[in-house]
Amino acid sequence: MSFGGSLGLFLLCSCLAVAAAIKIEYDAKAIIIDGQRKVINAGSIHYPRSTPEMWPDLIQKAKDGGLDAIDTYIFWDVHEPQRREYNFAGNLDFVKFFKIIQDAGLYGILRIGPYVCAEWNYGGFPLWLHNTPGIELRTNNEIYKNEMQIFTTKIINMCKEAKLFASQGGPIILAQIENEYGNIMEKYGEAGKEYIKWCAKMAVAQNISEPWIMCQQSDAPSPMIDTCNGFYCDQFKPNSPKSPKMWTENWTGWFKLWGGKDPYRSAEDLAFSVARFFQLGGVLNNYYMYHGGTNFGRTAGGPYIVTSYDYHAPLDEYGNLNQPKWGHLKQLHAAIKQAEQFFTSATAETKNLMKNVAMTKFTINATGEKFCMLSNVDNLSNVRARVEEGGDEFFVPAWSVTFVQNCSKEVYNTAKVNTQSSVMVKKQNDEDEGNYNNGVGGGAKTLSWMWTAEPMEDTLNGRGTFKASQLLDQKDATFDTSDYLWYMTTIDTKNASLSNATLRVITNGHALHAYVNGKLIGSRFSKQADGQQTVNGDDYSFIFEKPVSLISGYNVISLLSATIGLANYGAFYDTKPTGLVGGSVTLIGNGNATIDLTTNQWSYKVGLNGESKQFHDPNSGNANWSSSNVPQNIPMTWYKTTFKTASGKEPVVVDLLGMGKGHAWVNGNSIGRYWPTQIAENKGCDAQCNYRGSYSDGKCRTNCGNPSQRWYHVPRSYLNTDQNGDNTLILFEEVEGAPWNVSFQVVTVGTVCGNAYEGNNLELHCQGDGRISEIQFASFGDPQGTCGSFKIGNYEATQSIAVVERLCIGRPSCGVNVSQSTFGFNSWGNLTSRLAVQAVCK
Repeated sequence: MSFGGSLGLFLLCSCLAVAAAIKIEYDAKAIIIDGQRKVINAGSIHYPRSTPEMWPDLIQKAKDGGLDAIDTYIFWDVHEPQRREYNFAGNLDFVKFFKIIQDAGLYGILRIGPYVCAEWNYGGFPLWLHNTPGIELRTNNEIYKNEMQIFTTKIINMCKEAKLFASQGGPIILAQIENEYGNIMEKYGEAGKEYIKWCAKMAVAQNISEPWIMCQQSDAPSPMIDTCNGFYCDQFKPNSPKSPKMWTENWTGWFKLWGGKDPYRSAEDLAFSVARFFQLGGVLNNYYMYHGGTNFGRTAGGPYIVTSYDYHAPLDEYGNLNQPKWGHLKQLHAAIKQAEQFFTSATAETKNLMKNVAMTKFTINATGEKFCMLSNVDNLSNVRARVEEGGDEFFVPAWSVTFVQNCSKEVYNTAKVNTQSSVMVKKQNDEDEGNYNNGVGGGAKTLSWMWTAEPMEDTLNGRGTFKASQLLDQKDATFDTSDYLWYMTTIDTKNASLSNATLRVITNGHALHAYVNGKLIGSRFSKQADGQQTVNGDDYSFIFEKPVSLISGYNVISLLSATIGLANYGAFYDTKPTGLVGGSVTLIGNGNATIDLTTNQWSYKVGLNGESKQFHDPNSGNANWSSSNVPQNIPMTWYKTTFKTASGKEPVVVDLLGMGKGHAWVNGNSIGRYWPTQIAENKGCDAQCNYRGSYSDGKCRTNCGNPSQRWYHVPRSYLNTDQNGDNTLILFEEVEGAPWNVSFQVVTVGTVCGNAYEGNNLELHCQGDGRISEIQFASFGDPQGTCGSFKIGNYEATQSIAVVERLCIGRPSCGVNVSQSTFGFNSWGNLTSRLAVQAVCK
């Protein structure tokens, strides 16, 4: 090619590159993208809480649900587990994640933090950071600020190199620095104020064109945009009249603790919160979470946060549509898009029509076009209201918002759900019976197990790897490379008063297993949280007391301390003690004769021998597995079995009911901590949840009296793609459990319910290869009740079931036009009827 041709190609490429660049601006009413005024609906999906193989499907479902953008934190601890040693591979490849977002035609929001909270272990900080001499985290400390700047700059530079910013033609339109610091800044005094100013300066110095945000930071320095987090942000006002009103975390549900019940936030209330936000000037709404996913490995924080991070999000832990929430929000987003030009460019006037009822009229002055919204914030009374004098009346249920196109036609109401509800079930794949053999233990079908004991000869004899004459902080000693730390000491006693003594240990938890002369004398866990409140500031210390029989001469005391996720929130949360530090170890004999062992010389060992020898890896060859006399209810035991890959594409879970507490791996991949013996309190659940009225994380809880988590997600990418090949499950059982009832299942739609008002189209969908096999209920009229408890109301079309069966039976999905003509009944005058359907998928 000639020089001229090369130059021409170069100029063409340069022009295309320039054309691909996107300019991001904003004012009080809009995010302005290349001159186009927009409101944004976004959703949080955290790349390490799923797998790269899941990302395209999750992101596409988010787009199909009407989202404009995907938001994610960047997790410092997993990217830099050791100082200056980085990992961005596999499900830590956030660059790939953002590129998939762009390929789907969505925008991205980069939340660096680098403190993230997120119910993530230690709030996302690596432990080497905490253990750096002279450091103080999240304050005006030069050592910390230097490390934070180095990591932030690395992330920004990686984004620049991959051309991920909108100004480079990439998807990222916003970036965040720090995270909810305003909630706890007061505790840091003037140093906190100086720190937040430094954060803003440091961010601006990164030299990107996209706006920076700070959530929950009312004093965010310019040009930072302060944003709101919470269940409702309609009353929030940014600290500058020029800033857009942004909601960075609209909590779609809540996280769950071991021993806690399941959180539930209704689709109606979530939609209400969003509609009110946009009615009162909102510009960007981000669902936290849109897909919560799974706390793989040891990433769950807390302490006591479970492995599932489902969060009752629109996409469930496994990536399935959480219906009706996903579908109801999809329809909401469509209504918001209809009103977008009015939200961003019109004059808005809000007036109160009656108590708790307000009407907002948006008018584009140049054309006279208008759009109206009616809100009823009363939590009891339904109302009928007119948006204009002489106009039609609109029925506005309690705690709802109605979108009225042209101020004359209702297009959406947050309380009127016109999408299906799906009841998910776990079932054994019929083709997988070959995975199971008749075996020991009472189940008709059980997996064939092998086992090996955790090697403890060294620790039970007091032999560690380093020593100290004090009780060390567990996170300082372990650098969080393991949940476990052995504290070991010896005592030489010839005192008869101590031959039958009590061992008393005061610890900052979260679990303790005590051995004396090689024998387990007992275990204890810190207090069991209810799960309805956050763990912020909770005290997880406890006292362990057990009688012991000491021998004359040397006695070995071996204490295994275990953490269950490190604290992730609160002022100075990083300094909360863990393990035996700050506690004491004493022997109390007859007549209260006491020996204080606290300042003895203690020998330490980090982690389990099975961990260091990689027993969890089926290819390590370091474990001596045996199939003889497989034990049950024996602490500190490793179990191993093989199973086939379930056919189909439905998500796979392993049911660990019967196990005690421990950790699980599939083909060497951690699927997280398990603890099915943690049972939710037997009271406080709400089977008939009333969505009306302000939501809090304790409202509408479910799953009372059941394990907090029984099923554990096994991503299909962890499994052998050859369905004839074997997969390996390895369990480390810390306390007492038996594996006989462990089984693999798939998650699918079992029952679908639809409840649509006249004038809408009701769509029912099964999942995977499922088809609608039975219509259990169908009534067009005024049916009563909810999914699982429908009943005929005061009137109905007698052909309701026959019509729905004709349209739906034998099909994977079907649609029903909800109208009187569909059901051959038209004598109800002006009554607005609805259709309720309950169907079975098989």
